[in-house]
Amino acid sequence: MNKVLEVKALSKQYSKVLAANKVSFDIGEGEIFALIGPNGAGKTTTIRMISTLLTPTDGDAIVNGYSIVKEPEKVRECITYLPDEAGAYKTMTGIAYLKFMAGLFSTDKNVIDGYIKRASDICGLGDRLNDKIGTYSRGMIRKLLLARAVMTKPKLAILDEATSGLDVLNAIEIRKMIKRLAKEEGMSFLLSSHNMLEIEFVSDRVGIISKGKLMVTGGIPELKERYNAANLEEVFERVVIENEVH
Repeated sequence: MNKVLEVKALSKQYSKVLAANKVSFDIGEGEIFALIGPNGAGKTTTIRMISTLLTPTDGDAIVNGYSIVKEPEKVRECITYLPDEAGAYKTMTGIAYLKFMAGLFSTDKNVIDGYIKRASDICGLGDRLNDKIGTYSRGMIRKLLLARAVMTKPKLAILDEATSGLDVLNAIEIRKMIKRLAKEEGMSFLLSSHNMLEIEFVSDRVGIISKGKLMVTGGIPELKERYNAANLEEVFERVVIENEVH
């Protein structure tokens, strides 16, 4: 499996706090990898470094062959990042928003039209794309944002709390959308979420981070067996408590 992302001893120091401490993992083509941990564990810091929003204190990450330290502009061409707090322009219609965003990535009309069609198909909002975003439910907005994030077919999609605040049915739709894009199009995903049920359903592998250190990575069945756990939630609890003790 080709590696889309290789994280190599990535570290970030904030004054006296080591927010990320030599974090290393990789993500293959078409793989869904989840980075999970307690609040303040270093998840967001690590994700923002990979997204080139933060400069590492030490280490590096290679995205599709490009270094986040030496070639951040090339990395940005290969990725998309959808943070938890992302929003859309509520006075715009859905289709106008997609046109506006597509225009940031290309000046070629045919390419832009292709991006818009792809996003329209992915979000599944149909005629509601002609309505103002201010009239959308939270679930509809999240579908629009996710479709916008993947319409350019990035090599790596980084999603922070992709289904935060959504009801069960909307959350299920988003999860299925992510799995379909990985399976059918070979898109790779780096996810972060506090919803262990969601992570267990969506992810191929997970990494558990605590106090800035990546404690363990692996497939979910493998980790459940290793920690004699019934589910990912129990694995998470045992790994974090083990780190607290040591």
